[in-house]
Amino acid sequence: MVSGVKKTSDKKKAAISYWSKEKCICPVCKKTFDREVMLSGNGRMIAGGLSDDLHRTFEPSARFGRIYPLIYEIGACPHCNTALLWGDFKELKNKEVIDRLFEKREERKKKVSVVFPHYNLSHERSLYDGVAMYYLAILTYSEVNSELLPTMKSAFLTLRLAWLTKELDQVCPDHNFDYISQVFYRKALFFYHQAIANETNRTEKCSTISNFGPDMDKNYGWDGVIYLCGLLEYKYGQKEDVQLRLKKLSESKTAIARIFGLGKSSKSKPGPLLEKSRDLYDLLSKEVSDDDI
Repeated sequence: MVSGVKKTSDKKKAAISYWSKEKCICPVCKKTFDREVMLSGNGRMIAGGLSDDLHRTFEPSARFGRIYPLIYEIGACPHCNTALLWGDFKELKNKEVIDRLFEKREERKKKVSVVFPHYNLSHERSLYDGVAMYYLAILTYSEVNSELLPTMKSAFLTLRLAWLTKELDQVCPDHNFDYISQVFYRKALFFYHQAIANETNRTEKCSTISNFGPDMDKNYGWDGVIYLCGLLEYKYGQKEDVQLRLKKLSESKTAIARIFGLGKSSKSKPGPLLEKSRDLYDLLSKEVSDDDI
């Protein structure tokens, strides 16, 4: 082969992410690890549609292929399997919580490995590794104190995990990732209900979180929480007890109408959330009115 001529396969792969010069210090095991950051621009993120559960999809590009921006929002320590939103690594300071997380480091790894075996936290992350990191994060937040607002964060992280496992199913069909996605949707419903209950009971100040997501492109606020709670109940709530289902759907319908002023002329809440709330309100109205409560 002529010197200096590279095969097409040897060409440098178009970069999607880079390693930050600033390392992350894990508050649990006190060791450092590298932070992977997604690059933006140059056609990497081609915004697609917005789903009814407020997930922004991105179209694949000729140069970069399909990308998954959400997987870079989580950091995971490869030494002790502690995973958090990046900003929370500096906020986790409670010694009792830190000790508990350290004691359960192998337990977290084992639980995630049962569902996502052979995940890797030490190289450029794939969709598969990113999914495992989200699961680790949910297990991590289950152990932290209320100051980190774990219920609200678990709600949108679990919803994201449902999205990502659905996308994983498209990449790797016939591995039951579609079933796993359904499980996480139902788990997200639980966390959204619990977040509203905790806010109402003042046991956790869920409404004070800086970004409710649920996706990374827009913060839909507490209104988005009310909407998603109703939507998830409609799509993934239990159906065995018909009367209980109708009661919950009726409560969701009332909550959505109160928040969004549906049935009235309202310009205070424009945009896709208002439009999708109207669609959900119509669906709830139809199901509730089709049956005698």
